[in-house]
Amino acid sequence: MFLTPRRQCTWCRRQIRHTAWYLSSDNFGNTQPPNPARPSEAHRNRPALSLPRFSDLIFRCWPAHQLRPRLTCRLELGQRNFYRLLSREAPQERMRLLQRSDAGEFEFAENLTSDDTIPPYAILSHTWKRDTEVIFEDMKNHTGKNKPGYEKIRFCGEQARRDGLEYFWIDTCCINKESYAELSQAINSMFRWYRNATRCYVYLSDVSSPLSDTNDEFNPRPWEADFWKSKWFTRGWTLQELLAPRSVEFFSREHKRLGDKSSLEQQIHEITGVPKSALQGAPLSQFSVNERLSWIERRQTTVEEDKAYSLLGIFDVYMPLIYREGTASAFKRLREEIEKLEKCLQDLRLTDPRDDKKRIEDTKGGLLEDSYRWVLENSDFQRWSSAQQSQSQLLWIKGDPGKGKTMLLCGIINELNKSMAKTALLSYFFCQAADSRINNAIAVLRGLIYLLVDQQPSLISHIRKKYDRAGKALFEDTNTWVVLCEIFTNILHDPSLSNTYLIIDALDECVADLPNLLDFIGQKSSVSSHVKWIVSSRNDFNIEWRLRLDGSGTRLSLELEENAKQVACAVNTYINHCLSELSEIQHNTELRDLVREKMLSKANGTFLWVSLVIKELKEVMSWDVLQVLEEVPTELKGMYHRMMKQIKLLRRNYPELCRQVLSTVIVAYRPLHLQELRVLSGLPTQVQNANQSIAAIVKMCGSFLTVQDDNVYIIHQSAKDYLSEEASHDIFPCGVGEAHHSIFSRSLQVMSRTLRRDIYGLHALGYPIERVEHPEPDPLAASRYSCLSWVDHLCNWNSNCCAKHGVDLQDGGAVEDFMRRKYLYWLEALSLCGSTSDGVGSMAKLETLLQGRTDASALFGLVRDAYRFIMYHKQAVENCPLQAYASALIFSPAHSLIRGLFKNEELKTIAIQPPIGDEWSACLQTLEGHYGSVRSIAFSHDSTQLASASDDKTVKIWDTRTGTYLQTLKGHSNWVTSVAFSPDSTQLASASDDKTIKIWDTRSGACLQTLEGHRDWVKSIAYSHDSTRLASASTDRTVKIWDTRSSTCLQTLEGYSGFVWSVAFSGDSTRLASALANTMVKIWDTRSGTCLQTLEGHSSWVISVAYSHDSTRLASASGDRTIKIWDTKSGACLQTLEGHRDLVKSVAFSHNSTRLASASEDTTAKIWDTRSGACLQTLEGHRNWVWSVAFSHDSTRLASASEDKTVKIWDITGDGACLQTPEGHYDSVRSVAFSYDSTRLASASADRTIKIWDTGGTCLQTLEGHRDWVKSIAFSYDSTQLASASDDKTVKIWDITGDGTCLQTLKGHRRSIRSIAFSGNSTQLASASDKTVRIWHTRGGICLQTLEGHRDLVSSVAFSHNSTRLASASEDKTVKIWDITGDGACLQTLEGHSRRVISVAFSGDSTWLASASGDRTVKIWDVTSDGACLQTLEGHRDLVKSVAFSHDSARLASASDDKTVKIWDTRSGACLQTLDIGKRLSEISFDATGSCLHTEIGTIAINASSASYTTPNVTKPQDLRFQGAGVSSDGVWITYNSENLVWLPSEYRPFRSAVSGKTIGIGVNSGKIWMCRFNIENS
Repeated sequence: MFLTPRRQCTWCRRQIRHTAWYLSSDNFGNTQPPNPARPSEAHRNRPALSLPRFSDLIFRCWPAHQLRPRLTCRLELGQRNFYRLLSREAPQERMRLLQRSDAGEFEFAENLTSDDTIPPYAILSHTWKRDTEVIFEDMKNHTGKNKPGYEKIRFCGEQARRDGLEYFWIDTCCINKESYAELSQAINSMFRWYRNATRCYVYLSDVSSPLSDTNDEFNPRPWEADFWKSKWFTRGWTLQELLAPRSVEFFSREHKRLGDKSSLEQQIHEITGVPKSALQGAPLSQFSVNERLSWIERRQTTVEEDKAYSLLGIFDVYMPLIYREGTASAFKRLREEIEKLEKCLQDLRLTDPRDDKKRIEDTKGGLLEDSYRWVLENSDFQRWSSAQQSQSQLLWIKGDPGKGKTMLLCGIINELNKSMAKTALLSYFFCQAADSRINNAIAVLRGLIYLLVDQQPSLISHIRKKYDRAGKALFEDTNTWVVLCEIFTNILHDPSLSNTYLIIDALDECVADLPNLLDFIGQKSSVSSHVKWIVSSRNDFNIEWRLRLDGSGTRLSLELEENAKQVACAVNTYINHCLSELSEIQHNTELRDLVREKMLSKANGTFLWVSLVIKELKEVMSWDVLQVLEEVPTELKGMYHRMMKQIKLLRRNYPELCRQVLSTVIVAYRPLHLQELRVLSGLPTQVQNANQSIAAIVKMCGSFLTVQDDNVYIIHQSAKDYLSEEASHDIFPCGVGEAHHSIFSRSLQVMSRTLRRDIYGLHALGYPIERVEHPEPDPLAASRYSCLSWVDHLCNWNSNCCAKHGVDLQDGGAVEDFMRRKYLYWLEALSLCGSTSDGVGSMAKLETLLQGRTDASALFGLVRDAYRFIMYHKQAVENCPLQAYASALIFSPAHSLIRGLFKNEELKTIAIQPPIGDEWSACLQTLEGHYGSVRSIAFSHDSTQLASASDDKTVKIWDTRTGTYLQTLKGHSNWVTSVAFSPDSTQLASASDDKTIKIWDTRSGACLQTLEGHRDWVKSIAYSHDSTRLASASTDRTVKIWDTRSSTCLQTLEGYSGFVWSVAFSGDSTRLASALANTMVKIWDTRSGTCLQTLEGHSSWVISVAYSHDSTRLASASGDRTIKIWDTKSGACLQTLEGHRDLVKSVAFSHNSTRLASASEDTTAKIWDTRSGACLQTLEGHRNWVWSVAFSHDSTRLASASEDKTVKIWDITGDGACLQTPEGHYDSVRSVAFSYDSTRLASASADRTIKIWDTGGTCLQTLEGHRDWVKSIAFSYDSTQLASASDDKTVKIWDITGDGTCLQTLKGHRRSIRSIAFSGNSTQLASASDKTVRIWHTRGGICLQTLEGHRDLVSSVAFSHNSTRLASASEDKTVKIWDITGDGACLQTLEGHSRRVISVAFSGDSTWLASASGDRTVKIWDVTSDGACLQTLEGHRDLVKSVAFSHDSARLASASDDKTVKIWDTRSGACLQTLDIGKRLSEISFDATGSCLHTEIGTIAINASSASYTTPNVTKPQDLRFQGAGVSSDGVWITYNSENLVWLPSEYRPFRSAVSGKTIGIGVNSGKIWMCRFNIENS
């Protein structure tokens, strides 16, 4: 938007601007970009701009040096949206049904756009024949009756009528295939349309059934042989048409019914190989991915990509269609979508309630049918189960503790599973207060949703809408409850949802957010007639009130106390079952009867009482049974007293051991594994079988505890309540704090003993966390809880501080000892536990705990360094545990305490040059998660949260302490350009290029208001300091002031002569400053709306304004690269701050007004002293423009938002030392290249310089002289000279063996240089520009020849290997061969490409030439004779950028923007290999042996003998094998032999790279240059 166009008409300029905006936004309402103005005569007859034409026009109209990275981003975004023009993410679903009119004709019924309005219909499955089918246009125009395919329409309509169906659907004529969006949506909806059909008719045109044939389906049938051979079973699309419908009937071409999917099941199974269970309607998710893929192997489709697209419904994924992408790409995208689906389910799963149910049943001794069947006859239950719409959708089962509510629900679940329809869904959840995983409202919804989605995978679409943006954090941030409620509500309203039963047990054990859960159940229990609820809890008035059991009849209460007789019978059954397990009394009938009678009289209808008594009776002899029964109390509390008394009477030290176990279990934040409990409760370790020993002690704890799957649980919530309250003096004799300290202390001990490097034996440094499986035995089994919770227990102990343990937190104490010896191993363990974010929080808590302690200064410094360490490297370690020893150590400063302590763990095989600096940089953390550039940021008032606005149309709210994002706010339809917290932090406002402002509730994430009124992009917003008003600035040249309570526009400030980029309220909110695109700042009176002052002085657009907090000064940032500070009273300019090298995008005052921060397109942020104007700090680290800056309210931190899609938080209390300060460029690196002898690296930059580096990272020379961006560099083949091409229209040749003298400046071109190349003997240099090529003598600098003849820009040049000819490629779609030994005559003009030619290369013997084109093809030409085209190589899906011959000319490599490289046989034209690179490559060349391909990201091993795989959808794609050093295709990893070794922090990721041997040279977009050298011998 800040580009200065060259000479061109207004229409041309505006067309570019509007088209760029159009393609990079969601304004796809029109089929063409908006027409901004009347075109000039020269353009009047030109067609609308296509994307290639748009790109071409851009590059013609602006000087190359002004094409900033932002425009490149817009072009890339535009390309993506160009495809979205054809296939939107969610266009309106359009299912057209056919019906017979009154006149007997078949015609379309009215458009039906939702499942609620679609009546019952039949659907046809058939095979197509080209040019014979009736298509959409035929039906629309009432034609096509004479086509053979019309017979199918007649058959389907008549059969549907016979089956009582008025409507039917046929794919050939009911989809408008001319509409790409409709076709895409139809294909993605097809499976569901077939599934929802009442009848599906399969018309087998190649199966004949004579009319005389009987209709006995069980006798041999003459048509069966044809049936087995039918083409229908070989087609790709018919697979889903076989599996989706419930009813599939087969008909011959004579319209005779042959049978259905059920009666022909055996034959269909044998023909297709599809399992019978799948044919019978089993959920397809039960079958593995590979098994489902195998079903399509022998099937064919007319269009190759359809083989993948026909599986979308079978895998329940949505995927845009990209025809011509190729089978391999289509299947790759399909697999990616499947993986996303599986990952979403994994992240959603907190627990599997089916496992919890089994565990609970096993814990309680098994489920007896006779103990719950009484409820099936209960009138309330029957009313609920038979209820119709608006009746009794909710049943509440309530009762006192121990009455058997949980087991009753388990029985109901079993009965529903037996009786409900196959299509019905059953989801349930068991709350347990003692388990922090499943004792909260969020866990309840996650569990219910998980089971629903597992049974009906299509429901996952409601999750994916949000999950695809947020990832796992969707289920873990502070906004999760709101998001899950929305998802759950959408699921309940899903039209495809069948009858559904939802069951939640033990609501009273939901300890977190129970009111929210109750309100949600109360609201949703009556929204759908298809959904019924059962909940259980203790008797609780609050639960009853919130469930709205108001006597309306829509909700029922089943109280166990009111059904005492039935419960007593159930307890009697339970007693009988339990007595059968008492071996001591089995043979004494009289005693058994007495025991039964006694237990019945004392049980009082309480299952738990029976269970506890039976456990005790199992331990006594038969003659003591009655005595024990006499002694046991009848109430649960009395039982608990008795159990405690028995514990105290145990021999030796067993009472103390039991106390330790009970206190540990009660204080722990979740149920503990036996191994965890053993170490945390301090039990003896000198035992042979630790698990058996601890289980024995648990058994001594008087039935308070139970063991299930080696995890220890409190038997019942009532037991925990008793131990924590009435028995607390026995369990916690020194207080609860002492128990916390005990766990903390023992945690340090067990972690110190067990944690070590690579504890899981992963070996590979880049081993991803998602592939990690727990080994058996798990070495973290005993310390897992300790790793997560040791700091929390330390903090809980400290709140009840006991002086005798104070030494733990002193210098030299236990904490410091652990940190020094085990910190790095602890980080690895946290990653393996999936809890790295918890580790960040733990270090923050520990740092806070230590602040101000005079006896812990050394420990405080160590913890502070550890906090910086985990903050900076969180993402690397979180994703790959062993990166704690690679990336984390390599990219930490030399003086980092943690790096120093673990120096021996550093990689010895890799050296980073120049070395990392000594101290931590000011950058505390880098927040990654946005998919587009981040435009604006704002701190909450308490600085605990940070909001960021992005081009990805979202706002994210981050936890500034841990770096995790808490919420993702969605709703805008275009880029979000500005965010602002209200001063009270309860609201957040966001402005967008969709012309609206939204106000959000920061707690719930709900959108409270949408303010509409601007006619163009809204670029800035600001709250008044009382939060009652909001100001907005827009490119519609107005400022609006809004009432935040009523959403009304109070004032519109007009009169601007240009765009308004920024607004800011004064401290007292009486004035408003606005920044204008016409170099001025205006200050307004917010009450009267009058302009008080106009501040002038900038020489370019004013982009940002900010008031100091005392309102005495105003800062303005401008495109003239300066910041000005103004006196708000007089309007005088107090200071002009200079230092930025590019546009200044944002300014912000610190809250004490002593400092000013600025953000610039030079990729830096600066901190200024507002009094002296001195630059205090320059913050470097972003890889692209910095858009916005914001101070925390205590002015100790600064946040910056960048074009590089990240947010950085900086510590600005120090001196701003940089993490690394190598010599580098001060603008983006445009090119890097190694010399042919591999001793030097050259880098070219937009800062107009070239730098020469040795492989040790030392800058040897800085070559200055160009007046504009240096875009291209080339070494001579003898490595003594370097040529550089610039946008200043010159080429320079430099001596790089001496002092870097500029030997020659080659002038003559009229435009920027696009390509340069040395001849083989380095005596000549060719340069391409405009429509000409020039040949220069490299020593004399003389232009030997000017080659003219092309009609458009020349994009590439190449010398023949004997240096006698030159080839030039042009955008005029031709290649020319020139004689450069004589007069420069054009020997040949090679024509044939349909789009621009991008690259050319000669074969080794110079007899052939290869050309790469934007038409996606490569051509091989014979250049020794008549220039005949020998081969046209087709297969790429996007333009081809580069080509290279092998040394023997037998093979050709081509690199394309489709991110693949293809290897071709030059004689046959066959594609030998397709290498899926995952990145657009521009530099490729064969090595001398022809076994490798050199690229800018590494050396790729190729296999000349391997043929292209013919079924990439089924067979595994070839692995890409790199040899030696390399960079991953996404730029995130340093690799070696294709193995990920070192994760790169965001500020080190390459914009340009080059690889030579064991050295990688990397140029970062910020201008930094660094190298990675491998010290691996004999590798």
